[in-house]
Amino acid sequence: MGRGMDQPHAPEIAIIGAGPAGLAAAETASAAGARVTLHDHMPSPARKLLMAGKSGLNITKSEGRTAFHAAYDRPDELAPMLDAFGPKAVVEWMDGLRQNTFIGSTGRVFPKAMKASPLLRAWLARLSERGVELNIRWRWTGWDDDALTFDTPGGPATVTPAATILATGGASWRRLGSDGEWAHALPDLVAPFRPSNVGFAIDWSPHMERHFGTALKNAGLIVNGRTHRGEITLSRHGLEGGGLYPLTPALRDGAPLALDLKPDLSASEITARLARPRGKASLSNHLRKTLRLQAVQIALLREFGGDLSGDFSPLIKHLPVPLHGPHPLDEAISTAGGLRWDALDDDLMLRSRPGTFACGEMLDWEAPTGGYLLTACLATGRWAGHAAARRALR
Repeated sequence: MGRGMDQPHAPEIAIIGAGPAGLAAAETASAAGARVTLHDHMPSPARKLLMAGKSGLNITKSEGRTAFHAAYDRPDELAPMLDAFGPKAVVEWMDGLRQNTFIGSTGRVFPKAMKASPLLRAWLARLSERGVELNIRWRWTGWDDDALTFDTPGGPATVTPAATILATGGASWRRLGSDGEWAHALPDLVAPFRPSNVGFAIDWSPHMERHFGTALKNAGLIVNGRTHRGEITLSRHGLEGGGLYPLTPALRDGAPLALDLKPDLSASEITARLARPRGKASLSNHLRKTLRLQAVQIALLREFGGDLSGDFSPLIKHLPVPLHGPHPLDEAISTAGGLRWDALDDDLMLRSRPGTFACGEMLDWEAPTGGYLLTACLATGRWAGHAAARRALR
């Protein structure tokens, strides 16, 4: 990426972090006429985006404003940004980069190429055409008065831009760049990081090992009296999967989890079916024949239901699952916590450091997977980019 033929004397905006939020900020700030330099401590940009796209890049979700905003734990704070750049705008932006999209059966929006790499190539090409520069292996270390300080391959460096945008990410997937080290430069402004969209630990009995890697489908996940439908997977260390992710905040705070192994049957129907004559059939065969329980469901029932003597039909509708907390922060897809909202004004500018803006996952918000994470990163990045350009060019 190079400077190109843009305005060489335009005020410079320094953006720290070349993930989706930082790239979105660079796009809007450069379009406004500012000179933009991206600084990232990794060897290449947007590594977490590329990893997310390996299984199909879920860019946003096609649903109404009320439902979309309700997916976030900070809907009021994020509302202006999401209204300015929500699902429809994301699709239009993708079209502008010649990345056609389609809507899946659940409303999730994907590029037809499915992967993130074609999008990233087109995005970086656009930024290069606008003269955006990229410094890789530049780790931001804080400030020296008004100057940004960096550790670089050539030694310590300082930059004094007209405006700064922090897009340094959360604190998960360290190997992809989101290590949370930036928090040391803002010690009094950061809410503690917590894992989000993450699996939960279970101390399995040895007999469960044969089921590791098995998906539990069409189950009900009961948390705080409500039943949620979603797929989860048994792993050596516990439970994982998209069905758990919307429930992460409640489970992380200690809410108990229970499984409804037959959510489409009532308790009375289950009781009636189990009362059918069993004959010489084993309990497992009886459960398979009468309730069509899969092997993994029967294993879970035995794991958490005790000896299954007497009437155990209530356990099929409400099987308590003893969780031992979320998996470690670095195994989470995203994080809660980060730069507090009360540290920012309506332009996402730090109140304590005028001219410095922040965006993306480093802000204190969380949402489940399903396109919400990426949309908010893009929306807050663009918001900060607009605001920084207004300040730098005034």
